[in-house]
Amino acid sequence: RMPYVTPLQKESSRSSHKQRRSASNFPHQSYRTHQRSPSQNTRYHTAAHPPTAAQHTRPQMNTAAVQSRPRPIRELQCSTFNTQPFMGRFYQWEPFNDVSSEQSCELNCRAIGFRFYVRQADRVIDGTPCGQNQTSVCVAGQCQSAGCDDLLGSGRVPDKCGVCGGDNSACKLVSGLFQHSLTKVGYHKIVEIPPGATKINVTEMVKSRNYLALLSRSGRSIINGNWAIDRPGMYEGVGTMFTYRRPNEISSTAGESFLAEGPTNEILDVFMIYQQPNPGVRYEFIMPSENAVDAPHPKQNQLDVNAVNGPSTPEDHERSGVRHPPPVPDNQLPAAPPTTRAREYNWKLSGTTDCSASCGRGVISLCVCVCVCVFSWDIGEWSECSKTCGLGVQHRQVLCRQAYTNHTLNVHSSRCRHLERPETSSSCQMKICSEWQIRSDWSPCSVPCGVGQRSREVHCVSNVGDIVADDECNMKLRPSDVENCDAGVCTKSWFFSDWSAQCSADCGAGVRTRSVQCLTNHISSLPLERCGAQRPPEAQPCNNGPCESRTEWFTGPWSQCSAECGSGGQQRAVVCLMRSDEGFVVMPAYECSSLDKPLSQQSCFIKTCGAKWFHTDWSACSKTCETGYRVREVRCLTDDMMTSERCDETLKPPDKEECHPEPCLPLIDEKCRDKYFNCNVVVQARLCVYDYYQMACCASCTRVAQRSSEHWAQRS
Repeated sequence: RMPYVTPLQKESSRSSHKQRRSASNFPHQSYRTHQRSPSQNTRYHTAAHPPTAAQHTRPQMNTAAVQSRPRPIRELQCSTFNTQPFMGRFYQWEPFNDVSSEQSCELNCRAIGFRFYVRQADRVIDGTPCGQNQTSVCVAGQCQSAGCDDLLGSGRVPDKCGVCGGDNSACKLVSGLFQHSLTKVGYHKIVEIPPGATKINVTEMVKSRNYLALLSRSGRSIINGNWAIDRPGMYEGVGTMFTYRRPNEISSTAGESFLAEGPTNEILDVFMIYQQPNPGVRYEFIMPSENAVDAPHPKQNQLDVNAVNGPSTPEDHERSGVRHPPPVPDNQLPAAPPTTRAREYNWKLSGTTDCSASCGRGVISLCVCVCVCVFSWDIGEWSECSKTCGLGVQHRQVLCRQAYTNHTLNVHSSRCRHLERPETSSSCQMKICSEWQIRSDWSPCSVPCGVGQRSREVHCVSNVGDIVADDECNMKLRPSDVENCDAGVCTKSWFFSDWSAQCSADCGAGVRTRSVQCLTNHISSLPLERCGAQRPPEAQPCNNGPCESRTEWFTGPWSQCSAECGSGGQQRAVVCLMRSDEGFVVMPAYECSSLDKPLSQQSCFIKTCGAKWFHTDWSACSKTCETGYRVREVRCLTDDMMTSERCDETLKPPDKEECHPEPCLPLIDEKCRDKYFNCNVVVQARLCVYDYYQMACCASCTRVAQRSSEHWAQRS
C-alpha cells in the first residue's frame, strides 16, 4: 500500500518515505468501491499510515491562522498526490467535502475532471478545518471545537453575564412588571436602567395602541421620541444596538418590544406613550454583582411626565386648576422626573461676627442667611410650521425650572405662576401659497361636427408669477383644462375611390373594382344605411378581347403546416389547365412540361418548440405467440436535434409494449401422428432422440421440441 506523507514532515521522514516507497509496489495497492446514492460519485478507498505520536498531542492553536493561508490546507494535502500515480496514471486532486460527519477528518480527494474520489489518508493533518464553513478542527482524526477560552475540547461557553465558563454568579438579574393605571395621554416613565446593563428585554404584554420609547439620560432620543413613531428595526444608543419589534398589527396579538445585548454606557430611561389602558410592560436586564441595583418600581403616586407641562402630581392639578392641553408635536422627549420633592430654600454660611469681648472669654456668632432659589420659565425651540405655505401653527415646550447653585430641576408649572407664561403655540407662514391660473382661452372644438373636446392651459403659479409643480397648489380647486364640445349635426355622403387600372382577367370577361364608404365630412365612419339606398356600384365589367387556347400551371392554396411548432411541411395542388373562352379544361401534366412547374410542397415553421419527444419505429416482436414484447428508442430533442431534458415526462411516448398475445398452436401435420397410445412414456424416458421413437411418436416428440426451443429463446 502507498504510505501517506504530509507536506509538513521533516527531511528524515522524506528519506524513510522513499525507502518504504521502493519496497512497496503500487499496482498491488488494495482498494474497494461501494455504491453511493445516484447523486454521489464512486468512492475509492486507499490505505494510509496512521499519524505520528506528535499528531496525537492536544495543541492550543489559533484556527483563524490556519484558515488564512493563501491556499486551504486540505487543498495542499490533496495536491501532494498529483505526482503519485493512481492505477497507472497521474491525476490532479482537489478536496472532496461531500461526505458524512464521521468522515470529515479523512483526506478525501477528487480527481479533477473525473467522477470519482479517493480516500488518500485516514486522517488529515492536525489543525485542518473539519468542513468548509466550520471553526472546528481535526486533531488525531477527531473533529474538535474550541471553547470560549480558545482551547480545543474544553467545552467552555460564556454564561449569561458574558464570563467564559462562568456560573452566572458575576451578575444579577433585575426584572419587574409595570402595571400601573394611567389616565393622561403622553410619555410616562417605566424604568431606569443603570450603565453596564446587559441582556435588556422590555416587552409589552399584549398588543395595544400604546408605544414604548427610549431616552438616554444625556437627553438623546433613541426610539419613538419627539412624538414621532419609528419603524421597527435596529437603533444604536448608549453604547449598544437595540432591536425594536412591533408585530404585525393584524395577524399577531403580541406587544412591541426592545432587545439589546449591552452593555450600556449611561443611564437609559424607558417610557410608555400612553393612549389606552396599560396592558402591562415586563422588563428585565442583567447587572454586574458589585454594581447591581434594584430597578426603581414606579409607585401609584409616581410623578407623571407630560410632554407639554413637565412633571406634575394630581394634587398639584387640583390646587392650581391647570388643565393639560392635548399632546402636540414636540422637539424632545421629557426629562426624567425627580425622585424627591424639590426644596425652595437652602442654608448658606456667610461668615462670623467679631468676638464679644476685647479680652478674656467672649462669643463669636455664625452669620447665616436664607437663600431663596429662583424659578423661571425655560423656553424650548419652536417646532416647524404645520404648513409649508399659508397660515399654519408652530409649537414649543415651556417648562418651569428651579435654579440652584450649580444645577436646575424641572418643577410643576404652578411654581412659576407669578411669572408671565410664554406662549406655547404661535401662528406662522412660510410663504404665500401658489394659486391656479388660466393662461389661455378654450381651443376650437376638436371636430367640425358632432361631439368633440376642447382644451385650455391651466397652471399652478407662485406668488411671484413663476409656473411651479401642480402639487404646490390645492388639487381640489384646480380648474378643468379639458371639456366636451358639440359642433352640431354632421353631414354624410358616399365616398368612393377610382376604378382599378387593370381588369381582373387578362382575356375574356372580367371586372374592375373600387372602394365605396359612407363617411361624414370629417372622416368619421357611419353605418352604411345612414347614406341612403343609392349606394354607388363597387364593380363594373371589363373585357380585354377573346382568349387564345393555351395551357398553364394552376396552383391551389397551401395546406396548413403539418407541425404546430418546429419544422413541418405543407402541400398544394398543382394542375395543368387549358384556358379558353369557354372556360378551363384539365390537361395531362406533359402538356405544361415546357413551363416551370410551381412547387407542390414546401417546408414551414410556425414557432419554436423548444423541445419535444421523438421516437424510432417499433422493433420486431420478441415472440410470434403467447405475448412477446417490442421496443423502440424515445428521445427528447430540441429544434436543432440536440438532446434535452425539458420535455414533459407525462407526455413521453412508451418505449416498450406487448405484442402477439394469441396462444401458440402447434402446426398440425397429417403425416405426423402418434402410432402408440403410450407415447407420453416415450417422452418422459427422453427417447425422442432416437429416429425410431421419433417416427412412432411424431406428434408428442414434436410438441416437446417446440417447447424446448421457446424456453431457450426466452433465456437468450
